[in-house]
Amino acid sequence: MKLIVLKSFAISLIALSLWSCKKDGTLTTATEGTGGALKSSTSAVVLDKSMLTTNVVTLTFTNADFGYQAAVTNVLQISTKGSNFIATKTKEVPLEPKSLTISYNGLDFNNLLLSLNLPTTANSDVELRIKSSISGSVAPTYSNVLTMSAKPFPLTSWIYVPGNYQGWNPATADSLVSVTGNGVYTGIIKFDGSNFKITPAKKWDIAYGANGGGSLSTSGGDISSVSAGLKLLTVDLNANVYTLENAKVWAIIGSATPGDWSADTDMKFINDGNGMWKLTTNLTVGEMKFRQDHDWGVNLGGSGGNLSAGGDNIPVTTAGNYTITLNTTTNKYTLVKN
Repeated sequence: MKLIVLKSFAISLIALSLWSCKKDGTLTTATEGTGGALKSSTSAVVLDKSMLTTNVVTLTFTNADFGYQAAVTNVLQISTKGSNFIATKTKEVPLEPKSLTISYNGLDFNNLLLSLNLPTTANSDVELRIKSSISGSVAPTYSNVLTMSAKPFPLTSWIYVPGNYQGWNPATADSLVSVTGNGVYTGIIKFDGSNFKITPAKKWDIAYGANGGGSLSTSGGDISSVSAGLKLLTVDLNANVYTLENAKVWAIIGSATPGDWSADTDMKFINDGNGMWKLTTNLTVGEMKFRQDHDWGVNLGGSGGNLSAGGDNIPVTTAGNYTITLNTTTNKYTLVKN
């Protein structure tokens, strides 16, 4: 009887051992990984404003190999040459899943180069590679490094609006901004109801005036602002036309402001393409809010630099002269005591 039991026990151990071996054989373990191969359609890119919508570079690559089939997350890294891709000098661009190619037009690639603070007056060498990952527990792997010579152009450009509202002085005139450098300029200016002109630089060498029907000409006359107040001015120097319309105004109001809760104190729009309004004024201890067009229909309040529609009154705990900014793009504000 003992012999039979021992044999049975031995057979069970063998079976268990075989089952365990089979199970272990099906386990999949990620390897250290081998980076993919990166190629570029060009080794040099010199950009200008005529290339905004033109394809200027296409990158293709193969997926990294981690030893088994897995979902790979790829990120394009671009850095200044010799910086060893340290975080402070590297821009990362997440790539579409399963996509093994990325193409850039002039506008997007120019923005990428400008984000590295490259000079716009000379060529610079940049390095590109693909960072591939499958999970946080497995070290990422990297493709080969490509070196590219590149020269971005200054994207944002301005023109100027001298007129009666500021003494006809181009050097101190308000500006209009073209964020993409495409020849279309916009801005909000507080006119006095009188006339103005458009100058490409802060001098009178070239000046555009009214040529009838909203058109502009360098031989045109003064342009009328029609009435006093904030105006949204758009100038298209590609077609030499302009439009002028009433603009919405942002102001502060409240017990801490010069007008208390009964009168708004208007802010000035900064024509830099960032949606920023600014005001320097005296504030007393109290509260304030931002509102649009001197009406409670649109008002912003909050705390800690963050704003929301209809939010709480903003406290002012110390009296003094303040520089106040309002960013209507990000719904952020600052109160800086001067």
